[in-house]
Amino acid sequence: MIELNDVSFSYDNKMIISNLTLSIKKGEKIGIMGESGCGKSTLLKLMAGLYRADCGTVMVDGESEPEKISRKVSVVMQSPMLLPLSIYDNITMGHKYNPKQVEKVVKMARLSSWVDTLPDRIQTYIGDRADELSGGQAQRIAIARAMYKDSEVLLLDEPASALDSENSKSVLDAIMEYAIDKTVVHVTHQSKHLDGYDRIYVLKDGVLK
Repeated sequence: MIELNDVSFSYDNKMIISNLTLSIKKGEKIGIMGESGCGKSTLLKLMAGLYRADCGTVMVDGESEPEKISRKVSVVMQSPMLLPLSIYDNITMGHKYNPKQVEKVVKMARLSSWVDTLPDRIQTYIGDRADELSGGQAQRIAIARAMYKDSEVLLLDEPASALDSENSKSVLDAIMEYAIDKTVVHVTHQSKHLDGYDRIYVLKDGVLK
């Protein structure tokens, strides 16, 4: 499902990823740990088609061009980008409207109790000041968005970093329930978030160990 062959990536003349090779089969759950700034998020963005490797190849579900890879994956970044639209539009992002699926992902992302308190509920307009939402609310919207896209590959960058311990466990359990038959790559610095994963790597000095 995901193949990285001899991939390198640098930023400002600093090598971030160095000759990295990784093969991930369909349905595998892969955890990647490492210190802050080690390149975990960069590696995830390469898999998401958000960055192009300096050399080597990144292939996801048979696609190697970044713009085509991005259509094949669902991504939850640590600092999600929300648009000045309704919560509904931030979740569906132009994909075909399926009311039952919207309701399902809102529940799975643990958004229901908050959304039900809003004046227009799921149609509540976030506006130009989406940063006024709590970090947890923004992350849950991003998680619901990734679930709604329903790609075969789910890429997670610290998806529960803005949640307290109880809520993070609840949301991560929901993600794994949703992604039971999907390919998952989860980067985090907390090993407890990777319980039950098939393989766990440590990224250090640009390589996986």
